Amino acid sequence: MNPRRKLVCLTAGTCLFLITLVLITAALLLVGGALESGRDPSAAEGRIFGVVVLTLASCWLAWVLLSKLHENYLRATLRMAEEVDALISSGTRLGEYGSPELRVLGHAVNRLAAARDVLAGDVAERVREARASLEQERSRLAALMAELDRSVVVCNLDGRVLLYNQRAQQELCAGSENLGSELLGLGRSIYHLFDRSLIAHALERLQHKLNSDAERPSAQFVTATRSGKLLLAHMSPVLAAERIDQEDAPVSEITGFVLILDDITATNERDARRDALIQSLTEGGRGPLGSIRAAAETLSEFADISPEQRERFLGVIQDEARALSRHLEGAAKAFSDDLRVRWPLEEMLGADLVNAAVRRIGERSGLAVKVDTVDESIWLRIDSFGLLQALSFLTTRLHDEYHIREVRLALSLGGRLAQLDLMWFGTSMNNETAMAWELDSMTTGGEATPLSVREVIDRCNGEIWFQRERVSHRAFYRILLPAADSPKEVPRSIQLPRQGSRPEFYDFDLFQWSASAHELDDRPLSELAYTVFDTETTGLQPSEGDEIIQIGATRIVNRRLLHNECFDQLVDPQHMLSRESIGIHGITPDLLVGQPTIDTVLPAFHAFCADTVLLAHNAAFDMRFLQLKQQALGLNFDQPVLDTLLLSAALHPNQTSHRLEAIAERLGVSVIGRHTALGDAMVTGEIFLKMLPLLAGIGIHTLRQAREASQRTYHARLKY
Repeated sequence: MNPRRKLVCLTAGTCLFLITLVLITAALLLVGGALESGRDPSAAEGRIFGVVVLTLASCWLAWVLLSKLHENYLRATLRMAEEVDALISSGTRLGEYGSPELRVLGHAVNRLAAARDVLAGDVAERVREARASLEQERSRLAALMAELDRSVVVCNLDGRVLLYNQRAQQELCAGSENLGSELLGLGRSIYHLFDRSLIAHALERLQHKLNSDAERPSAQFVTATRSGKLLLAHMSPVLAAERIDQEDAPVSEITGFVLILDDITATNERDARRDALIQSLTEGGRGPLGSIRAAAETLSEFADISPEQRERFLGVIQDEARALSRHLEGAAKAFSDDLRVRWPLEEMLGADLVNAAVRRIGERSGLAVKVDTVDESIWLRIDSFGLLQALSFLTTRLHDEYHIREVRLALSLGGRLAQLDLMWFGTSMNNETAMAWELDSMTTGGEATPLSVREVIDRCNGEIWFQRERVSHRAFYRILLPAADSPKEVPRSIQLPRQGSRPEFYDFDLFQWSASAHELDDRPLSELAYTVFDTETTGLQPSEGDEIIQIGATRIVNRRLLHNECFDQLVDPQHMLSRESIGIHGITPDLLVGQPTIDTVLPAFHAFCADTVLLAHNAAFDMRFLQLKQQALGLNFDQPVLDTLLLSAALHPNQTSHRLEAIAERLGVSVIGRHTALGDAMVTGEIFLKMLPLLAGIGIHTLRQAREASQRTYHARLKY
């Protein structure tokens, strides 16, 4: 029962008991007065009045005494219990209490806490000494990651980023349309940057190579960034420790992947310019060289040619030589003109391509796929992702338009060309339809691409044609692809350390995180990613026209506050600032001149907090400002929201204050940068991390439980 209710019930019971005594006494006096009729009635009434006054005074005295006892013993004991919980997690000390007994108990608890701190400090010192060498290794790894001239990103199987270096952040976040948005960050999804199907295809190939006992499996693909850069991605698996299956065979399990990214934009452009130059020299030099050759042959065959004719032929040679020189000079000047962009290709075992095609066609078109003959020794240099899209597109059209139920694949080698056949029996189409399919933009399985089948084949430096055999009722697409030499060495897969200190930009504990394992409400609080944010405003009435002038935010991933992944932006409110608000946050109008408006800042903040739980102190206030703007800007802040004010009220219902400073003092958090948006967000994040073990101690483990506990508090009724 609530302590306040206990006090009321106890006081009410005492007063009821006293009133009952009064009534009984009054009744006895009246009866006695009736029996002694000879006495004065006013004397009896006076005695009754005196008893009533005495009873009311006794009730008031009982209330005062019980309130004093309740405040000094019952409520003070509950406050002491809450402060002991905070003491356990934060190392604070108990304050002074009104009753001598509780003061003695508080001093004893403080002495016990001091002794515990001494022991904990001794243990911490031993731990620091033991970790000295590990910290040195951490520094080396951090320095190595910072100095690498190649981009490195490590992800778990769900695509959540576990590690990245500065080079990766610079390359992948360049060209973002959103002001200050962090497209790459711990716990964020790599699928915001790369196509999901592209990653899934590469992972599928890695798994197939592992199942085929490949010694060092790897995969490559090419993609483009938002800024237009062309990246060559080399993917290597992160392998868990080998386990033994039921047949006592070692099994390697992929727990994540490493992407090493190379910017090949400049290389690709140089190759294209080189090809253009060669083509220009070939086409432009053929005519002049032919004329020079013809004139020279004429001069050599006809020795008796007249001097005038000889001069004319020599003039032709000179003119054509000058024309050829001008052409060479023009080609050199036009060296920077780009022709068609050539797509970088990857080396792949032909049998792996056929196996992947069997799976992809079955999944996308529902056709049965049989494999005729496959030369296991063939290696191809191709764009495997595009080629599989082309095969899926063609088979889907066959199924949808001609009701073909089965196709066959065959791969053979003829000289330096590999021959890939897509065959089927039954109803055949004409050559015009086959040609149209080759030139149509591809759409399959809900995925659309502007590329056509012919463009994909051209990327692979191959040829494709359609052919029918009327006697056997067989038709097929034949694709000729250049064969490649079998690779002699492939990069090693990367085994990451499993424990020890971590550099600035990674957190390997996220390998245990799975987005599809639980619904968000049933996920433990410690496993969620949070965006901790705060706003500074022109006033306290969002519904009456006050505006945001600053948004500050940071992120919590795997119970770590990421000080280097922050959002901090001033906003031009296009609205007057009140003197009261300036006195609180210290932001003057001149600081807001030239700053972006909320129309620019809010979409950037929306991108920053994607895929996270929003966390704030007195979140109802800040969320009201966001909600009033989101419809006009086409945004939707539909993430779950937690409020440290409500969580504090659920944790410590007997405390008189749940202001940010009071909670910070109670939990031993230093307050720095108060009343700046980013400073308040940092303090809120530290407070929340201190709250997590306390919430677990009262049975609040999941997001659902935290939200339900918050909604039951009195402060949840506040509206703005």
